[in-house]
Amino acid sequence: MEDFVLEHRNELLWTGICLLTLLILRFISSKTIKKVGKLSHIVEARTLLITKYVSVFFTALGIGILGLIWGIDFRNLGLLFSSVFAVIGVALFANWSILSNITAGVILFFSFPFKIGDRIKIWDKEFDFEETYIIEDIKAFHVHLRKNNGELLTYPNNLMIQKAVTTIFSKETSDEGNEEH
Repeated sequence: MEDFVLEHRNELLWTGICLLTLLILRFISSKTIKKVGKLSHIVEARTLLITKYVSVFFTALGIGILGLIWGIDFRNLGLLFSSVFAVIGVALFANWSILSNITAGVILFFSFPFKIGDRIKIWDKEFDFEETYIIEDIKAFHVHLRKNNGELLTYPNNLMIQKAVTTIFSKETSDEGNEEH
């Protein structure tokens, strides 16, 4: 064991530095995301979802950096990864809409153009332009919209970004207006 430690002293030191740095960055980013969520009055479940995405990113980054530190032979590993990514690429191409909805969910989290409880109108040729909807929940893949007649509509996040959406009534501005009176 002592021989291993003496032989790989530099790798162990850089591994410790890498892990400590990634843990600090993950902690700072998690706190920042939670602060943005709290300041923007975003539901905690959405904040936790974005925090999970960031944690997965830092984990993948850490594995890559540790591979560089420990000198993994990337020529042989490259063949394995290219085969795996080819299979994954075909699978993801078939499910591109899932990735676009997740990405749109992250964009909606940070841009927060509308919130749960807002009444909106979606300007889509497939929808009745006069219909308004109340946002009941914003999930990772879709938004739950309640019609005036009580029907629940599940609308993909990527369409919330692609289509024009008008906020008719914002819960946030009405809450602020009530505080002033």
